[in-house]
Amino acid sequence: MIELDSASPVPPYEQVKSQFARQIADRQLAVGTRLPTVRQLAGELGLAVNTVARAYRELEEAGLVQTRGRAGTFVSAAGEHSLQRAQQAAHQFAAATADLGLSSDDLLQIVRAALDHRPTP
Repeated sequence: MIELDSASPVPPYEQVKSQFARQIADRQLAVGTRLPTVRQLAGELGLAVNTVARAYRELEEAGLVQTRGRAGTFVSAAGEHSLQRAQQAAHQFAAATADLGLSSDDLLQIVRAALDHRPTP
């Protein structure tokens, strides 16, 4: 489900978070899917429990998952709304930059740079 790249400069919690977010966005993880417990995933990946807990916490803050106490952590229906908001923002960006004369590759580099430097909540 989740694979870590130990050679990557991306912190492990961010790798976990981004892989789950991508799986939710791609609908590989459907609304209502229960994620592994923090302890279970930490054990499987060889990570500290706090590392996985941070990834889950940030996924919850983004509205992609919902923690239901002892019942566990589940893919949230709000994740659908988050995906719609992101798509809407992408369309607005495309419309706003249409007349700048920049290539799609240039625009994608700008977006990637912005994502790489976004503040951590």
